[in-house]
Amino acid sequence: MLLKDAFRTATRSLTHRKMRSALTMLGIVIGIASVITIMSLGNSAQAYILDQVQSFGSDLISVNPGAPTSGPPASVQGVIIKTLNQRDVDSLENEPSIVHIAARVSGQSTVAYGSADRSVIWHAFPPIGFDMFNMELSKGSSFTEADAQAYRKVVILGSKVAEDLFDRVDPVGKTIRLNETNFRVVGVFASKGAGIFSFDDYVVMPLSVGQKQVLGIDYYHELNVQFDPRYDTEFVKDRIASVLRQNHRITDPSKEDFMITAMEEAVAIVKSITSALTLFLSAIATISLVVGGIGIMNIMLVSVTERTREIGLRKAVGATERDILQQFLIEAVLLTMLGGAIGIALGASVVGAVYLGVTQFSTIEWAFTFPLSAVFLALFVSTLSGLAFGIYPARQAARKNPIDALRYE
Repeated sequence: MLLKDAFRTATRSLTHRKMRSALTMLGIVIGIASVITIMSLGNSAQAYILDQVQSFGSDLISVNPGAPTSGPPASVQGVIIKTLNQRDVDSLENEPSIVHIAARVSGQSTVAYGSADRSVIWHAFPPIGFDMFNMELSKGSSFTEADAQAYRKVVILGSKVAEDLFDRVDPVGKTIRLNETNFRVVGVFASKGAGIFSFDDYVVMPLSVGQKQVLGIDYYHELNVQFDPRYDTEFVKDRIASVLRQNHRITDPSKEDFMITAMEEAVAIVKSITSALTLFLSAIATISLVVGGIGIMNIMLVSVTERTREIGLRKAVGATERDILQQFLIEAVLLTMLGGAIGIALGASVVGAVYLGVTQFSTIEWAFTFPLSAVFLALFVSTLSGLAFGIYPARQAARKNPIDALRYE
């Protein structure tokens, strides 16, 4: 039997049993659509997170207090460590490889205006931080070095904080209360949506005010360093570590009381985490492909049984075992390939719907990605499933004795 005749026969058999063919493909369709959706959304999420991380600049290094660990810094876990101070800032400012340094302290308080109030996380850092962190304002202006030196109680509100407290009233020039202290609003941050480094829900004030007057401390929660890109990141990290070890009188590097993290390291970590998560979820989704393949094998075995007389008749008129094997194998592959194509279209539709939903009903700047690798993987897996789960039924059909097959009722 010619290959084109085998295809024609297989196609006629599948179209003759439309409902059975559709139900047989269902498992493959769902599995392929799941893989396509997960891989596409995973790539989109990774691109979004990396864009958020990289928006802060790849030339930033953060220094946190506490011994180096594989987990988050001690300060993030609520542990109070007082090892970073003004002496460290002054020493690092003398390093040729360092362009700017911004110390930071943070806290959580309730802010109020009139009858409206809400809980916020506030940050305090010097004016240079606005340039280092690429922070944009939609209203008003940022505070200045003169404000910091004069301990002026001024704040800049995140867009969401401003909306909650003032609704449609312009907050610039108004007075709010934070920690039972009056602060004058001088600006509002531009909205960045629900991002990792969005300041929509934060309040920012001068470092001197936050450190001395709000918290009453003489140490810092974090040091943010912007280095000259002409220097290697590892070199700058080594210089920072050397200065801090000298200031803290540490001779054994294993006993350091600070953590140094470069932004590019954070990018690498985020990329590895999102890639591993996408791979893990895709592996789970492929289980449905196995289930779909088993369903195809079962239906094909039933089909072989039902068409026993047909197989016997074909063999009686000269069809070889190879012809029968080829016919049933082509049926299985056609089923899985068609299911794969429908699954790809369904997955693309789901991804498109998610994209429209996110962009239309949220402020997240979500990028639509549909990786071709996912399409090729889907077609490869679906074809492989057809071959793997179609061989056994096809061999069962090919091995039937033509005389016994013709006698089959």
